[in-house]
Amino acid sequence: MKKNHFIKTISALFLLSSGLSLFSAEPIKYRPYELDTILREIKGPTAPVITDDYIIFTADPKNRYVGIAFDFEDYQIIHPYKLQCSTDEDGNKTPQHLFYCYERTHKISEIKYRIVIDGLWTTDPTNPEKEYDESVNLYFSKVSDAQGIIRNTEVTDRATVHFIYKGESGQTVRIAGTFCNWDPWIYQLKETAPGFYELELPLADGKYFYNYYIGLTPVLDTTNPERTFLKDGRSVSVIQVK
Repeated sequence: MKKNHFIKTISALFLLSSGLSLFSAEPIKYRPYELDTILREIKGPTAPVITDDYIIFTADPKNRYVGIAFDFEDYQIIHPYKLQCSTDEDGNKTPQHLFYCYERTHKISEIKYRIVIDGLWTTDPTNPEKEYDESVNLYFSKVSDAQGIIRNTEVTDRATVHFIYKGESGQTVRIAGTFCNWDPWIYQLKETAPGFYELELPLADGKYFYNYYIGLTPVLDTTNPERTFLKDGRSVSVIQVK
């Protein structure tokens, strides 16, 4: 019964997505400031970005249509991705990525999903985590333990700060801040999963300003919404250790 229901559902969704694939994704115009900041700082397709409030799925902007269907909706709804662009000082727009933002209203620790790209169902090429279901002979992409895994920069109960950076795979990501006199050559994050970088540092109580560095380019911590401006005009991330 489960297998037949799933196959009928996917077949119906295939017909729907085939018709939708003729249309390009359109930019979204209005969204919360926090989400807008995160989306602008995702420079290209990457593994699912997880925050306390959102899970953001991304795809290559060269695709004409991308949609996503979830297990907790019995794969009966296709959520279309939208187009995120960057704008230069002359007002020219450059596509960065397609995205779908899932607002975390469900109290669940694991999500299984499949995506449709230009009419073809597949697993998420940006997400290496997948699971095979023998009953339907298909692989499903998966986001596991979204509530329990440290996915954002945070102060731990071990008197350390667990720094997280999410971006493209294969980068050299360093960190500098007031805890190291802004020297970007002391600490380097380790890539523990494709596009997912981590570093744990013991820090005494206090407020610290910091940025990540890709080469000599400073990058804000997209997993930490706390920001401020320094006297020289730089925008920096802020972490409070108590």
